[in-house]
Amino acid sequence: MNILYKGENLQAIKGQTISNLLKEQINNNKDLVVGAIFNNEYVNLEYSLEKDGEVKLIDVSTKEGMKIYIRTLIYIMGKAFEKVCLGIKMTVNYQLTNAMFCDCDNFTLTEELAKQLNDEMKKIVEQDLPIKQVIMTRQEAKEFYERTNTSKGRLQFDLQQNEEIYMYYCEEYYNYCYGTLCNRTGAIRIFEVIPYDDGFLVRYPNHNAPYELPKLIQSKKLEWALNEYDDIHKILNVNTVYKLNKAIEENRIKDIIMLDEALHEKKIANIADNIAQNREVKMVLIAGPSSSGKTTFAQRLGIQLRLNKLKPVTISVDNYFVERSETPRDENGKYDFECIEAIDLKLFNEHLTKLLNGEEIEMPEFDFVEGTKRYKGKKLKLAKDEILVIEGIHCLNDKLTSEIPKEQKYKVYISALTVLNMDRFNRISSTDTRLVRRIVRDYQFRGYSAKQTISTWDNVNKGEYKNIFPYQEEADSIFNTSLIYELGALKEIIMPLLEEIGEQDEEYAQARKLIKMLKYFKQIPQKDVPTNSLLKEFIGGGDFKY
Repeated sequence: MNILYKGENLQAIKGQTISNLLKEQINNNKDLVVGAIFNNEYVNLEYSLEKDGEVKLIDVSTKEGMKIYIRTLIYIMGKAFEKVCLGIKMTVNYQLTNAMFCDCDNFTLTEELAKQLNDEMKKIVEQDLPIKQVIMTRQEAKEFYERTNTSKGRLQFDLQQNEEIYMYYCEEYYNYCYGTLCNRTGAIRIFEVIPYDDGFLVRYPNHNAPYELPKLIQSKKLEWALNEYDDIHKILNVNTVYKLNKAIEENRIKDIIMLDEALHEKKIANIADNIAQNREVKMVLIAGPSSSGKTTFAQRLGIQLRLNKLKPVTISVDNYFVERSETPRDENGKYDFECIEAIDLKLFNEHLTKLLNGEEIEMPEFDFVEGTKRYKGKKLKLAKDEILVIEGIHCLNDKLTSEIPKEQKYKVYISALTVLNMDRFNRISSTDTRLVRRIVRDYQFRGYSAKQTISTWDNVNKGEYKNIFPYQEEADSIFNTSLIYELGALKEIIMPLLEEIGEQDEEYAQARKLIKMLKYFKQIPQKDVPTNSLLKEFIGGGDFKY
């Protein structure tokens, strides 16, 4: 067989594994190799080569490589936890910066147990044990579950009609993992387990510095928002994909949707009440990563503000770009429109100050074709019962509004902080949820294909990590825009778009990953989505203008 690697044709024997064929290249790679891409699909290093194709190695210096590393670390933690905390049920709950928060049912992990868990994980890593993927037929899986009386991996058996059921084995320990794992425990080198609140954190590095643990940053506001949403799951009794699908099967999904949306509205109303109660606040600043639903949130917040006798007046930061000749450039020499220096901060703050002092200004309108501001006679003056509402990527950064006193500003961070789990061990990435939203929106309203949206996603994420995420703890309120039912509602639109991406396309690997995730969700009719829902910003047909 002919296998292409970095432009070189290699001869492989049918059935030969990637780790065997590229042993020398893996050992000599600058960074630790944890997986591979074969014909644009993510695979394990023990993947058996059965046809011609191209192989690319994935190491821990890449985002996808670090995801494989973290997934394997959690698998090892599960194996160690089963030994150290025999009989106790544990859930991998959500991500907090460079750590995964886990908690136990009716049990608090002590410092001593956390140390034992950490030590047991180190022992498993030092043994460099093989992690093998076992493929069962449905009948074999049925017999396996009847024989072992376990819930591990039941999700794929219960929710998908695949003839093949996948399970990862390491010695006697088995579990299903949604996504690729490393082929050996020895690949995991840097980690730490520490007690945290009523659970524990499994800490790990990031792909920018894969061989050191970053400083532990307390994200109390973000943690509070995640815990609040976890409480919502408990109220609705829907904390896994299995339970969501069960609600659809039993025709209870409309009740779930109404309750989910009502909880959104209640939270938005609470934020508006907090703003109204603080008479010093003169402006609301809203920021969040791509596809968080900022536009709908701002309009729904506006309605709640009006109920509090405050009239919202919106200003677009996009009209305050500096002249094209003054726009900063990135390391590749291209215009960097996302950096804060691309905003005319002096003029923006001058206008804000005048408005808050009751003066009139003439609003600019930025001409993106010519790269210059235009003044067309649009005047603005704030009345006593009016409040500024400003939405933009830099709104949590005080540098944007440096001339405005802190007490006059109310900052809101919004994002889809997904905490709906596949099962106890497999969580759904909030980044993947936002990518699904963006693919649907770009197709519905911008004429972009899924391939085009996926191709730009990494650059979008880079801007978020630089300009938004570092400031999230500066917010006065955090609003979780995630809806428990949303992936089921978006499935009908996005699946055909993802399936259009061919095996020859670089975006195929990401598309296949999303398809595999979405297959676990039963479809929810779009007509069941309320017209004021934040989801309408992506699927269309809603009450608000965008």
